[in-house]
Amino acid sequence: MMRNIHETIETIQRNCHIADANHAREMTMCNYLLGMREYFRWENEIPLTQQPPKQEIGEWLTQREALWDSLEQNDFQPVPVNNRRYDPFAIDAINHAIEDYGLVYGAGIGRFHQPHFFLGELIRKEERDGLTIYVTGCEYARDITSFPAAYQDGAIILRLDALKRVLWEKVEMWGLKQSEGALKSALDCYGFDSDPDHALTHMAEMESETVILHEVGEARAGRLLGPDWRDMLAGFNSKRTEVFARAIKDNLADCLSTLPALLDRQAKCSLHFYFAEFDGLRKSLFPALVEAYRVWRETGDEQALRNAVHSGEQHWLLAAQQLIEQYRQDPQGAEKNILAQIPANLAHTFCTL
Repeated sequence: MMRNIHETIETIQRNCHIADANHAREMTMCNYLLGMREYFRWENEIPLTQQPPKQEIGEWLTQREALWDSLEQNDFQPVPVNNRRYDPFAIDAINHAIEDYGLVYGAGIGRFHQPHFFLGELIRKEERDGLTIYVTGCEYARDITSFPAAYQDGAIILRLDALKRVLWEKVEMWGLKQSEGALKSALDCYGFDSDPDHALTHMAEMESETVILHEVGEARAGRLLGPDWRDMLAGFNSKRTEVFARAIKDNLADCLSTLPALLDRQAKCSLHFYFAEFDGLRKSLFPALVEAYRVWRETGDEQALRNAVHSGEQHWLLAAQQLIEQYRQDPQGAEKNILAQIPANLAHTFCTL
């Protein structure tokens, strides 16, 4: 047992609060309230199937925002592990120090330059495609934005607890309207109509593989695009430009890894769920894939999907390389030029940023 495990957890959680203090309230109101609701449920260990008490959430939210106000100007603190203190972004060093204690640490800069921190229980570790994959369970510290997975510096962290929460949120949202479509097909495929608890466990197990496949695709795309891609994203100031570039790379990653693997495995439930989540700018930029899914869903013929994925791999690689070339030629003016390329008819896809 680590001698100062409680201090380690408290420091990481404090860094999470500092990150949230500076960025959480930049979210849209809808995303903010949904995020805070789930954050409250996690912090108070409320079962996913149990509705959080509204009055308590309101009181907690007021207290949390007051805490953020008091921390907004603070710097991130070094992370203590036994007798040493580490820079909070020294991921490899911290994980090397805590791995023998069955823990995994994550830190990095996400969308819109927002820092994220995380500490969880290590369930297993594996190697795939030249990458180290850490699968975590119980989470001891986290911020409001709970990503199911992330790729960074040759490693993928899959957060099963976060994934289950995201999946259950989708189930709850579908229950409000119960509309037809890809999500209903996925939920029916997993058996939510007969045994929701078992279905959620099975879904989390299967979709964890989809998440890993996407992150493997991100790594492959990163190797093809090189370090200039990361530098380009870091230099963007406009949210629209960043989301546009990330949508292109996400589509490339899924054409490189996620979709070919799901098709080869005949993963019907996961394919339905993939297209339930395929929305916003990524969907608007890739109508051929949407049409191919419709054909597969109505006829069972997967050839249209395979063709769309194959052509998409070449298309999105070229699109990403063109963005990088603009950045290389004019690092200062590239963002303005890229922003001008976003079709005007896609403006609605940015409304939930």
